[in-house]
Amino acid sequence: MLILLLLTIGCISCKNATKEIDKIEIAKQYYKALDNTDDSKIASLLTDSILIIETEYDYKQTFSLKEYVEWCKWDAVFEPTYKILQIEKEGETIKAKISKIDKRILFLHEEPIVTNEVLRFADDKISSIEKIKYVVFNDTTFVKNREALLSWIDKNYPDFKKFIYDQTEAGGIQYLKAIELYKNRK
Repeated sequence: MLILLLLTIGCISCKNATKEIDKIEIAKQYYKALDNTDDSKIASLLTDSILIIETEYDYKQTFSLKEYVEWCKWDAVFEPTYKILQIEKEGETIKAKISKIDKRILFLHEEPIVTNEVLRFADDKISSIEKIKYVVFNDTTFVKNREALLSWIDKNYPDFKKFIYDQTEAGGIQYLKAIELYKNRK
């Protein structure tokens, strides 16, 4: 009887250890899919809706899976590079320090943005991603460069002015074009 009890406890412990490894692996796959702009892989790792939170900016929005995949297409236009700087399991969540750079961020921020993020799960899929802290983010540089771009575009290409709010693939293409026009303004 005692041996059976010990075997049962051992099996339960192994199952829990496997789940811990799986959540870290799911998080790694998610960031790799973002880095590779693999929409189908991203979709397979998320629940039917995803809650995105940016704690420092009091931002909270729930996206349907379809809406989030569309946002990923916008993100892909800028050819992002995501790097996991640190990742660990804490309780039922995954905490990660993420570095991101792309053509838009390089223009606006001039260096990678680094965030501390918490991923929460439901049924072994990511259900929410919370940016709890911007570790590297120079608000002054970002705003200065964004305002210079918007001001110049408004003056020289007023039909482009809505690109800043359009987070679709078409909006991303227009955003990138606005950056290129601005850089070549001489």
